Amino acid sequence: MTSRALIEEFLALPRFAMIGVSRRPGHFSRKLFRSFLAKGYEVVPVNPAVAEIEGKPCFASARDIGGVDGALIMTSPKQTEAVVGDCAEAGVKILWMYSAIGAGAVSEPAVRFAEERGVRVIPGGCPYLFLEANRFPHNAHAALLKLFGSYPR
Repeated sequence: MTSRALIEEFLALPRFAMIGVSRRPGHFSRKLFRSFLAKGYEVVPVNPAVAEIEGKPCFASARDIGGVDGALIMTSPKQTEAVVGDCAEAGVKILWMYSAIGAGAVSEPAVRFAEERGVRVIPGGCPYLFLEANRFPHNAHAALLKLFGSYPR
């Protein structure tokens, strides 16, 4: 299980990459992106198929950004494996592989690959549980995780 301390460390980063942000404005990843911006984070979007997201220049890979210590990965597990190598080369120190229901972006080979290179990994979970902890449905999701003993401590 991921430690709450590592999640808090990630959320304390003033600037991080968000990899796999959708080009579709109504997509969940875009809503999460906007939530981070509204909370004052400098979120750098990464999607090789898009030039800009929410008025921010979009990059093709983490290597193209420079100067980010963290990355939130919102890709499919197959894409995550390639993305993690990219992040390791870019010097990313903490990766959060998003998931809420199902695997999300989590890939066990990618987790091992990152950890073998000294990159700390949050393998799953949704940032909304911590950004919007007091709002429905995130508070209900957190309550269920706590009930079943899988909420980060």
